Amino acid sequence: MNPTSDDQVFGTIFDWDYLSWEVRLTFITAGFLIYSGVFLLSHWLSSWLSTTYQALHAKEKVFWNMAVTRGVFGLQSCVAGLWALLIDPVFYADRVYSQQKWSWFNCLIAAGFFLLENVAVHVSNVIFRTFDVFLVVHHLLAFGGLAGLVINVKSGHYLPLMGMLLEMSTPSTCISWMLLKAGCANTFFWKANQWVMIHLFHCRMILTYHMWWVCIFNWNSVMENLGLVHFIVLFSGLFAVTLILNPYWTYKKTRQLLSPTDWNFENKATENGSLNGETHQKKTI
Repeated sequence: MNPTSDDQVFGTIFDWDYLSWEVRLTFITAGFLIYSGVFLLSHWLSSWLSTTYQALHAKEKVFWNMAVTRGVFGLQSCVAGLWALLIDPVFYADRVYSQQKWSWFNCLIAAGFFLLENVAVHVSNVIFRTFDVFLVVHHLLAFGGLAGLVINVKSGHYLPLMGMLLEMSTPSTCISWMLLKAGCANTFFWKANQWVMIHLFHCRMILTYHMWWVCIFNWNSVMENLGLVHFIVLFSGLFAVTLILNPYWTYKKTRQLLSPTDWNFENKATENGSLNGETHQKKTI
């Protein structure tokens, strides 16, 4: 491949006037529609190919498709976040004020995804009369942080990209839950994936410490760059993830490895190929 040619191609993809409200709102809408399409495609393929999916209740089907959608978004987030963390020299030189056209693109698409997440969570809560406070708070703060970036066009992109990188665990979470519902919790693959997922949750904790380090050692600059409201939203999210959500989810996933349980729904152990407390033959996903 020709590096110069590749740079020109990517430059064309990301080369937009992101200071324009029309452009920013268009990309947020695109993110919403793209991941809505992933959700619907997951439903269509799973209905056609998966006997496990066909046997699920409506609420579990919604969770299944959102898990797939989060997993796809997690892949995008890993690429964007790791690029900013390890490769891009602009973000390496300045972690407070720096922006790139590719980071604008990814952050706006991410804002569209989290808008979809909030719509899906609240509609699901209303229809199924449930309320997961951790999930609601997590997604509201995530969308609020990215919405602040949309409004305050001068804010740096490094911290939002690190926030996106926190979604690194979602592909493994998706695989874990699907295999659990299929009665495959005693297979080597499920256990290996669970170990990977637990490791990624520990990596999430380390990443939040890195975000705190960036903020503390650039405190005045971060406050000046974000503005008061965006600062409060971002730090509320970082505080919640660091002290509450990450430790809680890491504990739950570790416990799930030792006692496979679908704790999102009935909290009944899945043992020896059993599913939701009833013995089933191992299913084909």
